Amino acid sequence: MVPPMNQNCANFNVQYLAKNQHTLVHKFYRNHNSRMRVTQQAEVWVVRAPHIIASVCLSPVAHGHWLTSLFTAPAFRQQGAARLLIKHLQLAYPDAPIWLFCHPELFSFYSSLGFKLTQHLPDALNSRLTRYQQHKSLIAMFYAES
Repeated sequence: MVPPMNQNCANFNVQYLAKNQHTLVHKFYRNHNSRMRVTQQAEVWVVRAPHIIASVCLSPVAHGHWLTSLFTAPAFRQQGAARLLIKHLQLAYPDAPIWLFCHPELFSFYSSLGFKLTQHLPDALNSRLTRYQQHKSLIAMFYAES
């Protein structure tokens, strides 16, 4: 687990949430009618301004992390909150790869942050991607510091 860290960008504050604070993100998702969930093993980071305006969840997998959800409140989209969260994760987890599945329309966003297409996934993610792709179009990407 990474210790709590804060990073300010304009009026945005990145914060790690301890397990006992995960209910805040559940409420955030519910308030925005998001179907995203926080898993039991997830590490959760949020952007506050001062209330939660964006969140990201990572789950440990195969010597790295799987980015399972990234959500920004609609009123705060296109203002850099999601980009700030991703850049923060890249600094907080420099020695571990980060994998994600995204819709094709998000490819350029993640690409601009150094993520690359991949066909090579840990077994646990490979089986999930195969299952998920039966119902929606998703691509697999990963980030590893060079």
